[in-house]
Amino acid sequence: MIALEYQILIAILLDQLFGDPRCLPHPVRMIGAVCQGCERLTRALLPSFAAGICSVILVLSLVGTTIWVMLTGAVLLHPWLGTAVSIFLLYTTIAARDLVRHSTDVYTALATGDLPEARRRVGMIVGRDTANLDEAGVARAAVESVAESMVDGVTAPLFFALLGGPMAAMLYKTVNTMDSMFGYKNERYLKFGWAAARLDDIVNFVPARLTSMLIPAAAFLLRLDVKGALFILLRDRGRHASPNSGHTEAAVAGAIGIQLGGPNLYFGQLLEKPSIGDPIRPIEPQDILRVNRLMLAGSCLTFIFLLTLRYQIVLHLSRFIIC
Repeated sequence: MIALEYQILIAILLDQLFGDPRCLPHPVRMIGAVCQGCERLTRALLPSFAAGICSVILVLSLVGTTIWVMLTGAVLLHPWLGTAVSIFLLYTTIAARDLVRHSTDVYTALATGDLPEARRRVGMIVGRDTANLDEAGVARAAVESVAESMVDGVTAPLFFALLGGPMAAMLYKTVNTMDSMFGYKNERYLKFGWAAARLDDIVNFVPARLTSMLIPAAAFLLRLDVKGALFILLRDRGRHASPNSGHTEAAVAGAIGIQLGGPNLYFGQLLEKPSIGDPIRPIEPQDILRVNRLMLAGSCLTFIFLLTLRYQIVLHLSRFIIC
């Protein structure tokens, strides 16, 4: 058997080599199917608010049981098979390469002057209307997407993987998937999605703040604005509808020296978001590459910090047990 830390390192390497395993049955897509089935069932039996709560409980129970059966069954067949299944599950929770790939596709389209293609590509990773965005608007959307997604796509899965192995990481991805499917603030999901959205806020609370605090260190390594990252993080972290997303977006905006937030169209309706950061200079396509490097460096530092913390906890616990 390989220690959990090495399993996670192998999973990170697999993500960097291959990205999202499109040719294999992806657990997150299966979780999405379970969410849809549970929504239909609970809506048929209960009022919207209660149905949402029951759906969250039901989905977590079904996914947790399935992952436990997979891991236990694989170990019973052969310990190395159990390790392989564990690594595969961990691998599917990490999305660093896909974040870089999708945002770089946007940059490439902008760099070649193909604004319609850039709008189409950024529309694949953001929820806002992109058909009428100018170059700066497309770049801003891509930067915001990477800054926000570095937590739920990279550092939070690593946090829970180190905390409780593949089971904890997969349950985190389950919560995250439920939020992406149920967390809309429209008539259909305002009550039904409340439980999923609040649970997602809770599980991201620590990872978001930990990641944001290490972004200034990443900015130092990349020769970006360390003081700006710290100042804007402290000043603007609360200027976001999400209690967590504003932390990483503020640190990124300060490190790069740009302003995020502002007006966006969602389903044809204008939503004026508070600004995050200072407009020291206009946003440009190259900022997409900068935020990608910042995301990778920040994620690496977060993982190193978590590994060190885990080692210290295990060391102190072993000394306590011996004593």
